[in-house]
Amino acid sequence: MVTPLIALMKDQVKNLLKKGIKAVAIHSGMSPNEIDIVLDNMIYGAYKFVYLSPERLKTDIFRYRASKVKISFLVVDEAHCISQWGYDFRKEYLKIKEVFNSIPRVPIIALTASATPNVIDDICDRLSMVDPAKFIGSFKRESLSYVVRQTDDKYGQLLRISKGIKGSGIVYVRERKKCIELASFLKSQGLKADSYHAGFSPKYRDEIQLRWMRRDFDIIVCTNAFGMGIDKPDVRFVCHFDMPESMEAYYQEAGRAGRDGLKSFAILLWNSKDISRLKRIISISFSNEEYIRDIYQKIYQYYNIAYGDGKDEVRKFNLEDFGKKYGLNYAMAYYALKNIENEGYLELTEELDNPSRVMFIVGREELYLLQLKDNVLDTFIKTLLRLYEGIFSYSVSIDEEYIARVTRNSIINVKTILLRLSRLNILKYIPGSVSPLIIFKEERLIDKGLYIDSKAYLMRKEAFVNRIDTVIEYASNNSECRSKVISKYFGENIDKECMECDICRIKAAQ
Repeated sequence: MVTPLIALMKDQVKNLLKKGIKAVAIHSGMSPNEIDIVLDNMIYGAYKFVYLSPERLKTDIFRYRASKVKISFLVVDEAHCISQWGYDFRKEYLKIKEVFNSIPRVPIIALTASATPNVIDDICDRLSMVDPAKFIGSFKRESLSYVVRQTDDKYGQLLRISKGIKGSGIVYVRERKKCIELASFLKSQGLKADSYHAGFSPKYRDEIQLRWMRRDFDIIVCTNAFGMGIDKPDVRFVCHFDMPESMEAYYQEAGRAGRDGLKSFAILLWNSKDISRLKRIISISFSNEEYIRDIYQKIYQYYNIAYGDGKDEVRKFNLEDFGKKYGLNYAMAYYALKNIENEGYLELTEELDNPSRVMFIVGREELYLLQLKDNVLDTFIKTLLRLYEGIFSYSVSIDEEYIARVTRNSIINVKTILLRLSRLNILKYIPGSVSPLIIFKEERLIDKGLYIDSKAYLMRKEAFVNRIDTVIEYASNNSECRSKVISKYFGENIDKECMECDICRIKAAQ
């Protein structure tokens, strides 16, 4: 299974394991040795499903191991990423079909929740599908009533929606800060609400998600980091407090309401400020090539990587710190890095829960002498050696909480001992963190050596502008059934009006 989202990949593997289905994920947050072990186990038939990113799929080590495995299907998830007309294009997806240069061709399944006819054709072409079977469900959602409200009083509108529609709700916003502000506002008005965004720790996000799923509170205010893999059937409304950047994203997020087949609402709030913001996003997302080249050099300077160096290095990345150091607009710098990623020079992951790592840097004899001198360290070291194989050979992932349970100790004491051993130069201890990663795929180039495909860049910009224009047209529409508009965008022509959206209800009342 090829998928670009590490968080979703890990979540799906966890759900499969709960069901007793053997699955594993291979991603950028793993060490080379960890990947090596997983690939060996794959050869021996240890897994039913193997999830990996397109970057991993094209590596020599994967292709060599895959040639020794009987593969039933190559499943491409989020398949719209392969199309430059898609709303989340990833250049690495273009290389997926190259895997068949080293392994026999197997049946391909390409999956996407939302793709226009042009994107579907592009997917089939880029995966070299010959006369493929296409299974396209209807884009009409019988239980969902689409409502658009133009208003300068979004807070008041949201309050009326939240009090007027009983049951669970999702409110989508663009900024993390606004998540917390809106959730606090709703709580101040007597509603049960909380916030969710990628800046929270993974443990806290899991807790918030669990509490919302079991109805400890009704309304979750979130960024688009929330929703992947969520299958809560009784969501009564999804409200977009800020206009989305594409109809694909809007359709997917709105579709998280009414999965139980009961009446639900997808509500979009907008005003002139939203239009201005979307127009600004175009210039922020697609800056000029000179700026992109400048950011390319600055990211290597940030890590003190010299020309000709850096290939295959993996570094933690803090966008705020990077922006502050060079006086950059954070959003512009981020999108410049994503455009550099599309050219294949680096990979910028989403925020990952990077586990702590440990490796002994002394020999067994020196370690034994230390154990003789200190009973506490002796017991602790024996526990590490028992729990984690290969700890002398490579950096292994550890779980301080698990070590604490085994040693009947506190997590703080476990970390204190690990730091003490690190200061004594007995082992190398890298505490865990929640951070995006940058993976440098090529050595640092001089400016003239950096290649940007101008034609493809302008094509992606044009597609982006068209998607934004379509969202604005959808919001501004005051005459055509919204369900018909959405279905038409995805290539489905519906004869009957839905009679449930705001447009149809206004017509019926006249």
